[in-house]
Amino acid sequence: MGKKKLDVMAKEREIFINGQVDENGNIEVPGCVRNGIDEKSADKIFDEMAEFAKYAFNKSHAAAYAVISYRTAYLKAYYKEELMAATLNSFLGNLDKIPVYIQDCKDMGIEILNPNINESETKFTVIDNKIRFGLGTIKNVGIGAVDSIVKEREKNGPYESFTAFCERIKNESVNKKCIESLIKAGAFDDFGKTRATLLASFEAIIDTINNESKNKIENQVSMFDLMEEKEETLETQKYKFIEKEEMETRELLSLEKEMLGVYISGHPLDKLRTNIEKQTNISTLNMIKINEEMETIGKTIDYKDGQNVKFVGIISKVTKKFTRKNTTMAFVTLEDFYGTAEIIVFDSIYSKSSNFIIEDNIIFVDGRLSIREDEPVKIVASNIREFSENGTNNENSETKISVVKTINIDITSLSEKQKEKLRGAIKFFGGDRVNVKMEITDKGEIKPCGGIFLNNKILEVFKKIALDKNVKLL
Repeated sequence: MGKKKLDVMAKEREIFINGQVDENGNIEVPGCVRNGIDEKSADKIFDEMAEFAKYAFNKSHAAAYAVISYRTAYLKAYYKEELMAATLNSFLGNLDKIPVYIQDCKDMGIEILNPNINESETKFTVIDNKIRFGLGTIKNVGIGAVDSIVKEREKNGPYESFTAFCERIKNESVNKKCIESLIKAGAFDDFGKTRATLLASFEAIIDTINNESKNKIENQVSMFDLMEEKEETLETQKYKFIEKEEMETRELLSLEKEMLGVYISGHPLDKLRTNIEKQTNISTLNMIKINEEMETIGKTIDYKDGQNVKFVGIISKVTKKFTRKNTTMAFVTLEDFYGTAEIIVFDSIYSKSSNFIIEDNIIFVDGRLSIREDEPVKIVASNIREFSENGTNNENSETKISVVKTINIDITSLSEKQKEKLRGAIKFFGGDRVNVKMEITDKGEIKPCGGIFLNNKILEVFKKIALDKNVKLL
């Protein structure tokens, strides 16, 4: 800042604080002091005004913003689908914002559609007043592959089936990984095959096509070249689909999230929405607003650092850390309807709740906000418990499982049929998501049997197989 400008600012500061009089002693500007404001406070107020002036709108700036606001409002009123599609496309490089605007679309009554191999372009587009996801928004599907798919479609018409698609793009830059991602995202849903069927079959189908192409290059004739059956019969004999029932809704949604970064056809928390909204006082939408306020005005309006909050989300990531005392704490990423939030779980809380801090679990967090400059807002947990499927949040019923370290089942008096069922249950509920040790007691001898994932519902399964008296929680 130049010396002349500093002199001007110093003079304006003096007038603001102490006022200004003319040569006859008449008061032209009263100033703060004459209005009962002490000099120190007045000086601070002037500093804040000077800081704001760096971004204050002059008339030309304000006029330009007014025109943009007017035009945006007009588009939102009369071309809302096109406006929101353009908005979504503008945030393709910042996927954290996409869920927020997709929720805005839903609130405005705009339907968001999965990618479709015969309708999608590269980016978001509007079709029949609905917004269709673009093929270029899918993970592992590069722009080169999208260009090949769209170019072939425009040249030779829509793809009639999954196998027709594979045959038509066999020499293009569309590899197996790309096709797998398209399946997971739902791009082939219109072809009458479940995603589970396509995932189980696509590699063999592509291999068949590639082998056939290789044979033709080598001038070999396959048995299919000699057949004159109808096309449907030929396809049935030429390609074998491993028919499977569709995956559960939660698994389908998980695949969508993996491929698109957001849930499209639903959300794992949808059936709990009413209960979640009743029992929480903050969402990631509020936390996004806090971050924006901190970036623009340096403070928050509706929330304060250290404020008690209640939050419900589904666990998408758990990162464990060892403290200096060699105890375990965790940084937990929770996802609600609008985005993700980081939960800090110190060792004292983690030791009480570690049994259900597992990916894909839905948990209730009681904690306090941590709002810091230059950092995304976080929640420091003071209590964590599972949020049950029926939407209730009964701490006692959940704590019963959370403090269990071992489940012991006495099989001494069980029949062979019961033992067989028990073996199946232990195998089914084992795997990566283990939270308790499993022990079997046979004629007084205790034998370790690995670990399982245990909650109230699973406990009831074991009690039903082995009877209540033979099941002990330790």
